[in-house]
Amino acid sequence: MNKNGLTYAVAGVDIDAGNAMVEKIEPIVRATRRPGADAEIGGFGGVFDLKAAGFRDPLLVAANDGVGTKVKIAIETGIHDTIGIDLVAMCVNDLVVQGAEPLFFLDYYATGKLDPDVAARVVGGIARGCIEAGAALIGGETAEMPGLYAGADYDLAGCAVGAVEREKLLPRHDIKEGDRVLGLRSSGLHSNGFSLVRKIVANSSLVWTDPAPFAAGKTLGEALLTPTRIYVKPILRVLAESDGVKALAHITGGGSDNLQRVLSKHLAIMVDLPAIPVPEVFKWLAKGGGIATKEMLRTFNCGIGMVVISDSDKAHEVLRALSAAGEEPIELGAVVPAESAEQLIHCGQLDL
Repeated sequence: MNKNGLTYAVAGVDIDAGNAMVEKIEPIVRATRRPGADAEIGGFGGVFDLKAAGFRDPLLVAANDGVGTKVKIAIETGIHDTIGIDLVAMCVNDLVVQGAEPLFFLDYYATGKLDPDVAARVVGGIARGCIEAGAALIGGETAEMPGLYAGADYDLAGCAVGAVEREKLLPRHDIKEGDRVLGLRSSGLHSNGFSLVRKIVANSSLVWTDPAPFAAGKTLGEALLTPTRIYVKPILRVLAESDGVKALAHITGGGSDNLQRVLSKHLAIMVDLPAIPVPEVFKWLAKGGGIATKEMLRTFNCGIGMVVISDSDKAHEVLRALSAAGEEPIELGAVVPAESAEQLIHCGQLDL
């Protein structure tokens, strides 16, 4: 035992490492400033000025999330620069589906032993995600917890807060039979289903540095860590240019089942499965794991990360606005009467 008595450092918590991390991330965080927040850290809480952000009669919308076991791949590969983008994406995509503009973000980083360089790389990804979403990174927490996390293992959680003018809140209550269902492409797996992904990789006797069977020029680890798409700016642009959007659905855990969240009980959505452009990673997983189509659709986004329900009379306007915002919208189907408790009707075969 230390003759001068135990210290926090001896117990495994290094306050100096925490201070070093803060110094590294201060300029990174500052780059996320926006109207309403100066993105300075160091206080006990972050402050946001809604009036300075230009809102008249706002409702606040909040969402929190993590990145699941995708973080395990980042740890095992040593690729820490993009997992923070996933963290932001999973939160802000849940805000924008309610018509809300993300305003600020807070993160929580917990680890067994704090490595300031690794933590700064993670926060760098969070800052990149915040910039892409237009949100200020106004605070966070770092916790060093030896004994709870093994060695340099870490986990992430985040919270995003946004605002929407009261009359613009989504989903609307006038969704009706005949309204069109449009899909926006995903960048791949996003941040769901990774416990199953990791099991398939293990059963395939592959390691992260092996060439990805579904992505030329990338290792398996690099390909699987492709960040979650952030849909905020194109969606907000469309909402500003057209009043034809009635609802949005972020396709995450539970896959396409998320569509049912925006429907009343008497309506269903008919989805044309052959219309979905399925990325190669999903075909590889389905084959490698022997996964049935229904399970694929319940677990993964299968190529569609965001769904737009458009007024049938304004679908061309919405499609045009999405294209102008840089999207390649896919016509997935339509809203139909519900003939049973099943509110999601799949037609045709998914290209697996």
